[in-house]
Amino acid sequence: MFRAETARPTRLRTGFELLELIYHVTVRNLRKSHGNAVYGMVMNVVQSALVLVIFVVMFQILGLKRIAIRGDFILYVMSGVFMFLTHTKALGAVSGADAPASPMMMHAPMNPIVAVSAAALASLYQQTFSAAVIILFYHTLIAPLTFHDPVGMVGMFVLSWFSGAAIGLIFYAAKPWQPEVVGILATIYARANMIASGKMVVANMASPKLRSWFEWNPLFHTIDQGRGYTFLNYHPRYTSIDYPVYCALACIMIGLMGQFFTSRYASLSWGKRH
Repeated sequence: MFRAETARPTRLRTGFELLELIYHVTVRNLRKSHGNAVYGMVMNVVQSALVLVIFVVMFQILGLKRIAIRGDFILYVMSGVFMFLTHTKALGAVSGADAPASPMMMHAPMNPIVAVSAAALASLYQQTFSAAVIILFYHTLIAPLTFHDPVGMVGMFVLSWFSGAAIGLIFYAAKPWQPEVVGILATIYARANMIASGKMVVANMASPKLRSWFEWNPLFHTIDQGRGYTFLNYHPRYTSIDYPVYCALACIMIGLMGQFFTSRYASLSWGKRH
């Protein structure tokens, strides 16, 4: 009767508290791979640089340099590799986020939306930092780089991340049911994108039969559109921005419905041996 009633928080306050929670979980995700945050970021830059070097060597050995877009060859490789890494890392981070039955979910403010958002943002931060460092290093010490439309190029970079996170959400929703199988499927998709992303193919120069192998992949569209924004003399004719956007939105809807269904049956006893 004489109990003091606390005022209900407003929606604006709840929204800011949610954003603050996502920020703290994002920082946690950035730090949990390595005890030293700086060392972890440096290792991520080194990993991205190694992948870039491997693809440059592959282009040289396979004789694919001749089909590259006219301009800086290293920038052409970067335009494919960075978007591929961003897409793949976002997918892996989201699909591997804290599950509904994980210990982190036992804390009251924590929920799957926060876990997924934080994992995706941490991945975007890492890949953006790595790409920026490598581009700055190459521009300063090796050769100056010129981007036809930097804003559009960054937009395709973010869209690659967004589509990867959206596909990862489907794996995240299915993972509690069969963690091993879903983990294998996510790995297969990521490895298949080494070729299926079409980063070693210029869409305008590819035959219709060859393009049909890649057109289903949203990453193929973002890479080709990104090259259109990067190079002055390249204009994509067979890819679009609409497809990866609609594909990502459809994957998010499927993932959210799957997550809602999974959360109704999630239990701490899943995965326990009797």
